[in-house]
Amino acid sequence: MEAQAMNYQVREMRMEDAPSLIRYFLNSDESFLRGMGVEPSKLPKEADWLKLLEEDYQRPLEERHFYYLLWEIDGTPVGHGNINCIEYGKTAIMHLHVWVPDLRKQGLGTQFLKASIQKFFDKFQLQELRCQPHQGNPAPNKTLPKVGFQFEKTYEPTPGWINYPHRVNLYSLQREDWESQYEQL
Repeated sequence: MEAQAMNYQVREMRMEDAPSLIRYFLNSDESFLRGMGVEPSKLPKEADWLKLLEEDYQRPLEERHFYYLLWEIDGTPVGHGNINCIEYGKTAIMHLHVWVPDLRKQGLGTQFLKASIQKFFDKFQLQELRCQPHQGNPAPNKTLPKVGFQFEKTYEPTPGWINYPHRVNLYSLQREDWESQYEQL
């Protein structure tokens, strides 16, 4: 199928989409997960993870811990972008995942990310987005600078609740830089 004929969509994830997102992680092989910095033993059981997301979706927007955008091609979910560590009106940490192996390394992450960034900024009135991909994961480390993220540093945290300590590259994007960059398009 030609790329021009495909219908790309970025939309808010609904709770009925959550099992697909959860299974992306639970069904991925250990080496793939570790390549992203995920510690497989920290992944909760599907029912527990679903309950965690349902509880978070009940919170007021200003108190949410997670927010997901689903990435679709021709109505089929193929990945997601999300934020966590949300400080409403200030900053959040962004993540990006193409679920379908055959669709990786084709520039889709860049396309979907461009469509997601403004939604993240607007929905949570953010002034900054940050992303800290595993230093050894080439896809996000190539994609982030393409859409305007600035490299800040390399360091070794435990970036999130499902991660192990590993070296990450920290990138940031200021809302004003994003908006001035894309006013010209």
